[in-house]
Amino acid sequence: MSTPRSPLTPRPVGIEQARERLSELTVVDVRTPGEYASGHLPGALNVPLDQLERALPALKESSAELLMVCRSGARSEKACLLLAEHGVTAATLTGGTLAWVAGGHEVHRPADGAQATWAMERQVRFTAGALVLVGLGLGLLHPAWQLLSAGIAGGLVFSAVTDTCGMAAILARLPHNRPRAADLDATLTALGAR
Repeated sequence: MSTPRSPLTPRPVGIEQARERLSELTVVDVRTPGEYASGHLPGALNVPLDQLERALPALKESSAELLMVCRSGARSEKACLLLAEHGVTAATLTGGTLAWVAGGHEVHRPADGAQATWAMERQVRFTAGALVLVGLGLGLLHPAWQLLSAGIAGGLVFSAVTDTCGMAAILARLPHNRPRAADLDATLTALGAR
């Protein structure tokens, strides 16, 4: 006997089920615009997770079933939880875009030439590693600099335990990750037209 899901628990949708129903779904990619530009599900609209609340009115009006997508599924689950708190039902793509690509399915890229950036997880790993190396290097000059490396290590442990990432939140605000207002406005217009 299966345990009943809480109304706030996102409903997972498998890759093949999503592929078969793609034309019936409104797919919302919650990654940064740079990640979205690196390849997204056909027809997916980009509403970055940190802009989701601004998109709530348009998402509430959507008549099609919402499928939230990200790189691996973690951010799309968070998006589903946020939407559920506001009375909007949405599903999450199991395994995210990584699983979609691994299944041999095509991804689209924006026609406007938007520049792709590294995935947020990769940006966090690079930044954390670079800061640790800087702390260790400067620690040769003065031992107090090693505290930088220790602080980053502590932050990574805290991030894993709480399933949050302060560094990702900071990196998402950098210009290459930050959505331009016109992009989100165009996405919300397209969402309203569905």
